[in-house]
Amino acid sequence: MPVKLSEGQAQYTLKLDHFETELNQLLGNKIKFSFVGEIICPSCQKKTKKSYSGGFCFPCSQKLACCDICIVKPETCHFAKGTCREPDWGEANCMIPHYVYLSNTSAVKVGITRQKQLITRWVDQGATQGLPILKVQTRYISGRVEKVISELVSDKTNWREMLKGKPNDLDLSHHRDMLFESCGEELDELESEFGEENVVFLENEPITSINYPVLEYPKKVASLSFDKTSVIEGELLGIKGQYLFFPQGVLNIRKFTSYVVEFDI
Repeated sequence: MPVKLSEGQAQYTLKLDHFETELNQLLGNKIKFSFVGEIICPSCQKKTKKSYSGGFCFPCSQKLACCDICIVKPETCHFAKGTCREPDWGEANCMIPHYVYLSNTSAVKVGITRQKQLITRWVDQGATQGLPILKVQTRYISGRVEKVISELVSDKTNWREMLKGKPNDLDLSHHRDMLFESCGEELDELESEFGEENVVFLENEPITSINYPVLEYPKKVASLSFDKTSVIEGELLGIKGQYLFFPQGVLNIRKFTSYVVEFDI
């Protein structure tokens, strides 16, 4: 779901082929998704019985750079070895500035994202606060930094806890300072390895706060799936991260990328 931040509020848009609607405006209304039984790979446009790596068919998931293991483990980036699946894609998406950040989902978390994707990344993971702490020149470097910091701070989102409510605000600046001190030796080594112009410590960035359109948080976090039922409908109680809240459970919209559905209000 495309998202933007307006005056601290996450604003969601649902896009289905040639149709799109502002989801925030549907809060409190009944909506209905009907899976028609087709999954279309966004790369080759062929039908597939199962989707992989965010909606692709299996053959495409094995040849596209955006589906390679280095996307989830950026410290394993092999672009410099000349073995990137799609060098042009790697040049455009990985060999560009990235941020290492701290966010507050249900607890403090470390993550990485491209320079222009900070807000989108935080909203996608359901963070209520975000703070960039380093700016580096490539995805590989960001992965190396993240790996160091993840020894002390989780790099995973506890999605069930994230969906249960709004967490207490955290002093992310304090966490940043503590991590810089605790990981100082390892981070200094990375700065020496890649050059101080390629590993920039950010000590004065503001904390971004994010609010989500929620009428009621789930009493029980139960996952809804088009793999189990073709129709998911009910009152839209909230949106957080990439999840829609219904009385009977939560629907992860991103998980069903490439599923062909009909949408009714």
